Amino acid sequence: MSTYSMAQIVALTGVKAHTLRKWETRYSFLAPERTETNIRYYTDIQLKKLMNISILTRNGYRISKIDKMSESEINSVIANKLIDSTQEDDISALIVSTLDMDEKAFDEVLNVQIKKNGLLLTTTKIIYPFLNQIGVLWGINKVMPAQEHFVSNLIKKKMFSAIDQLPYANKKAPVILMFLTENEHHEIGLLLAYFLARKMGWNVYYLGQNVPTENIKKVVDVVYPKVLLSMFITPTQDSIKLKLDAILEQSSVPLLVSGNPDIIDGFKEDKRITYLSHPDDLIEKLKTMY
Repeated sequence: MSTYSMAQIVALTGVKAHTLRKWETRYSFLAPERTETNIRYYTDIQLKKLMNISILTRNGYRISKIDKMSESEINSVIANKLIDSTQEDDISALIVSTLDMDEKAFDEVLNVQIKKNGLLLTTTKIIYPFLNQIGVLWGINKVMPAQEHFVSNLIKKKMFSAIDQLPYANKKAPVILMFLTENEHHEIGLLLAYFLARKMGWNVYYLGQNVPTENIKKVVDVVYPKVLLSMFITPTQDSIKLKLDAILEQSSVPLLVSGNPDIIDGFKEDKRITYLSHPDDLIEKLKTMY
């Protein structure tokens, strides 16, 4: 069983510390544990309950009423509220389903959002903020690597499904080659780019993750891309500059780069690349190059 400090609970649920203290003194649903030095800490069960309670309070439920509800009543109301939920509600629900490794609950949230808002908005408004929250959990060692892989693969499954439903591009349409370099494994952003380019009528050659840079020229010589796209997400010992140099030395094809701003910050002004800060930047760039 994992435990969480009050500061971690505040970061994950959005409930203020003074509110937590007030709930603790007035209501029975919240009774944090205490260390030998009298410092509060919270369990997995309490975190999940607070996630659900935060959804209910955002939807107008008075805390005094929630205090009298059973666990099953809370879960039933949550299931109904998520049909017409807010961004914060959906992210909370995804976090709870991640902690429980509940594939059905996780899928239901994404299915509703993709049907209502499409893959692009669901990714930028729900999936990316959710992954940032999971990053908070990861940073405090509360999400197992298995849980991270579990939800990442569920998200990728949705993206591949959306891509498969798109028609193939005309054979004469321009070609974009997409890949992640060695030691880059987080491909959700690249899959979104795959979906967007394919939807815009581009021929997409998608190589996926962990591609050796020396292989790029061989593929370029076969598929003749109009543009290359890569992303840098993971801080590693490898120099991004060396990777960029290796790619650019092999081909004169324009290179689009996106990813973690903290990692790429030193290379944004490199005139050899075009930096994309948002999926909308990719859309605009592909429009001008088509």
